[in-house]
This record gives sequence, structure tokens and C-alpha cells, in this order.
Amino acid sequence: MQRASPLKHPPAIVLLSGGLDSSTVLALAKAQGFRPYALSFQYGQRHRWELDCAARIAEALGVAEHFVATLDLGRLGGSALTADLPVPKDRDLNAQEIPPTYVPARNTLFLSFALAWAEVLGAQDLFIGVNALDYSGYPDCRPEYIAAFEQLANLATKAGVEGRQRLRVHAPLIQMTKAQIIQQGLKLGVDYSLTTSCYDPGPQGRPCTSCDACRLRAKGFAEAGLQDPLWEKFGISAP
Repeated sequence: MQRASPLKHPPAIVLLSGGLDSSTVLALAKAQGFRPYALSFQYGQRHRWELDCAARIAEALGVAEHFVATLDLGRLGGSALTADLPVPKDRDLNAQEIPPTYVPARNTLFLSFALAWAEVLGAQDLFIGVNALDYSGYPDCRPEYIAAFEQLANLATKAGVEGRQRLRVHAPLIQMTKAQIIQQGLKLGVDYSLTTSCYDPGPQGRPCTSCDACRLRAKGFAEAGLQDPLWEKFGISAP
């Protein structure tokens, strides 16, 4: 990954969901000398608590701007995260099928929006917190997907075609375990008590503890030998 000059602080678009991974990516982008512009989405998700978390994280880590865009993916349906299907609980995390929490084309839509904002800002760098190790098997979290979108970005924009920008899609967590991500974030000062991971949270964002995201998060903290400050806040014991 090419590192930005800490003296120039070039702008970068960071997709910020309010979750553990995207918060770590935001901290990484700052540590590499970028001036981050955080982009979150209200897309009809049932776990809208994540947007409150994203706002707190953006403030805590310091961003140039935090933009919350609206896309009505709930109208399309097809995903347990847009409330037309039940969120699976205690699922076999080693299962090969793509789970119903997959949102059709979500990362493609999010990155496309980020790409448009980047072209307007003159930013050459997009950051996304996808992971292909401790994850739920989504097709738009794989390295080949990120490489393909980067190629598309440079073919699909005026700035790319004119050679004014060489757009790069950074996925710094893609080959990291959840434990490694947590350890990296703590070194960078990420306060994970501000984040959320749950697909089906209760009041005030209380984790359900049994959806894929909760279980992967718990696995990460356990493997890192650490207590999850979010679960501690709600008095939840680690499994």
C-alpha cells in the first residue's frame, strides 16, 4: 500500500459504518497521513443505531467532514438487514452459503457513491473495511472484488480517463483476522465502546450476542485476549 506524505495530508474517502472494522480503517487512514472524509449510509437498514455510532466515531477520531447519504435499499428487499427477512442467529460460521444478511450490491453502491465524492474533492484514495478472513462470506468483501472495482474506478471517471487521478481502493484489513484488527485499532487509539457490530441490536444498541457479527466480534476479542468494552458496558459476559 502506498503511504501518503504526512506533510501534505491528501484527502481520502473512508466508508464508515459505525462498526469495529470501519472505525479501525478510519484510524489507519489518519495514521498514514490522509485527511479523512467519512461517508456513511442510511440505506434502510434495521440496525440504524450504527449511524449514531458512526457520528461519535467521526467526532472522536476527527474527520474533515462526515456525510450521511441516503439510499433506499429497503425498498428492494432481499436481505435480513433491510428487515424483510429474519436475522439468522447462532448460524454455523463455517457454512459455505452466502447468508441472508448479504445486502445485494451494497458495497458496489457504497463505493460508487464514494468514488463520485472523491472525484469532486480531488481525492485519489478510497478506504473500505472489508475483510476476507473472519467474515460472513459476502462476495463483495473479497480481494478480487476490490481489485476489479479499482480498475472500474479508473475507467469510469473523468479524472481517471484524463489522467488527473489514479484512484486507489484501500482495503487494509482484508487479510487480517478480527483479533489482529482489534489489536491494530487499539494501538491507534480506537475506542471500541463507541462502535457497534450487531445486526439486530436492542435498545441503545445492546448487542444480541448471537448474530454472525456479534459472534465474530466476540471471537476477535477472545483471540486477542481482551474484554470487549461494548459488551462490558451492557454487562454482557463474553462467551
